[in-house]
Amino acid sequence: QVRGLCGTFTGDQRDEFTTPEGDVEPGVTAFANAFRAAGACPALGPGIPDPCHGFPGSRERAEAACAVLMGPAFR
Repeated sequence: QVRGLCGTFTGDQRDEFTTPEGDVEPGVTAFANAFRAAGACPALGPGIPDPCHGFPGSRERAEAACAVLMGPAFR
């Protein structure tokens, strides 16, 4: 009975992008736009924006944090 931005939690990834109307979107952009509050923010375009372009100083911090998660402590 879970749905929306958290997914359906059924183990079937084909239905993870279920919109509020019950439609299953094939891609991230259409799915995200289905949850957009009209007028609150612009609709996403066809491409997924690279978060590193929006936050240019964060790449090094992100790579360091990921290195911990990918390191021996979590194997």
